[in-house]
Amino acid sequence: MRADNSHHVIAAARRRAEQTRARAVAALRRMDGAGRRINYDTVAREAGVSRSWLYAQHDLRIQIDRLRARHSIQPTVLTVPDRQKASDASLLRRLQAATDRIHRLEEENQRLRKALANALGQRRAEDVIGQSSHRDTPNRKNSKIIGPSK
Repeated sequence: MRADNSHHVIAAARRRAEQTRARAVAALRRMDGAGRRINYDTVAREAGVSRSWLYAQHDLRIQIDRLRARHSIQPTVLTVPDRQKASDASLLRRLQAATDRIHRLEEENQRLRKALANALGQRRAEDVIGQSSHRDTPNRKNSKIIGPSK
């Protein structure tokens, strides 16, 4: 009588099934991470599995359909993988940081405008009084003020 070795065959089939599923999941992750177009044909080719096998895997079908729909909505925009998307809290922090920076820059801009206005006003005052230490043109002498003729 021959020994029953069917458990070896069953175990080998189970390992093949697990390896096939792992290849399909890895292919989906790679394709989503690279922003590549996802559909049953491209996933089957990438994973080295048949399309009919993919259709028979309920959980993978849901994931492929979801990713395919997301990619078809914005075909011209490179999609960001799910794991790299910013959370709402992260976006709010970035928005708050940008708003704070804008306020600081506006305040600095106001200070610089006031400093420039003061410097220009002081320069004009010196020009009127004739005590200007700056010269726009080299070797230019101050013109004499001509008063009313007598």
